[in-house]
Amino acid sequence: MRKILIASTNPGKITEINAGLQILKELGVNMLTLSDVIVGEDQPEENGKTFQENALIKAKFYAQLTGLPILSDDGGLVIPYLNNEPGVRSKRWLGYDTSDQKLIDHTLKKLHGAKGKNRSAYLEVCLCFYDPKTGKTIFEKEKIAGHISEEPTKKRVAGFPYRALLIVDKYNKFYDELTKEEHMKVNHRLKALKRLVKKISNY
Repeated sequence: MRKILIASTNPGKITEINAGLQILKELGVNMLTLSDVIVGEDQPEENGKTFQENALIKAKFYAQLTGLPILSDDGGLVIPYLNNEPGVRSKRWLGYDTSDQKLIDHTLKKLHGAKGKNRSAYLEVCLCFYDPKTGKTIFEKEKIAGHISEEPTKKRVAGFPYRALLIVDKYNKFYDELTKEEHMKVNHRLKALKRLVKKISNY
């Protein structure tokens, strides 16, 4: 196994994932993105009820198209007060083509009048490695605990609308305003990826 396909079109996710794959690169594994392969315009139907189910749906979809081992993920914002919305629908809460700003505005509107613990929330991610040749499947999950602010930060990262609203409990700071060192300590995707990479390396 010398190639693994990162099954994401989100530039921010791809950057984060690539940053955590140094061990695999040192082992001679070539990391590919969807722009490196021909997969057509069809996309997987993410109809799972959990982040794990959706991550596996994506992995199997692109594995079938390419025959390559896949690294996929699914995740989003969970707000218990809103019956765990947007949850698995985080990306498509208002439709796939919704802007970051509209998702931010909608979240604040849904939480209008909510105070204290009712604004508690967390970011969750599930990473999935899937090898179609053997059927080997590995999952890793992680969360970041926080709460939703009354207003978004002015310092935002495109493609991550909910981070602009989440105040990380550990530092009582907006996610997007964390220092590089603070971000490395709480980044849920990198934490899960670090554990996943060790399992892939052993595999």
